[in-house]
Amino acid sequence: MSDEVRAAAVTGVSAARANRPQRVNPPELARPSGFAHAVVAPPGARMVFLAGQTAMGADGQIVGTGDVVAQFEQALSNLLTALSAAGGTAEQLTSLTIYAVDLADYKAHAAEIGRIWRRLIGTDYPAMAGIGIARLWDDTALVEIQGIAALPAG
Repeated sequence: MSDEVRAAAVTGVSAARANRPQRVNPPELARPSGFAHAVVAPPGARMVFLAGQTAMGADGQIVGTGDVVAQFEQALSNLLTALSAAGGTAEQLTSLTIYAVDLADYKAHAAEIGRIWRRLIGTDYPAMAGIGIARLWDDTALVEIQGIAALPAG
């Protein structure tokens, strides 16, 4: 029995839960909406650093030109595809940075973006930052998402 599984048994936490990142939201801080204040990687985790993903399709072209919601969905799907290829799942995301060319447009579509998030990932939120920027590498990209995940050792 591993030390993590033994510790989980002692504390009453399931072994599966003990190997997942733990979200930390201190009561001294404002209640988070759509993010976690901190995320603690499980002991011995393998860290996966995910490159920034835009709404680039497999053909190398940006999909959803001019549509921040469509581009967010494609960029998040691309990030999850890269994470899956590295052996991870969405619940193992510990940190995300979202870069948006038009932060006001992004915020105006927050409800739609939130629905996409919940459909693709659920309600386990990583530590997150949203940053407004002047432009992205591809001139037609409106959103780029970069992340870090903590996978169980093994």
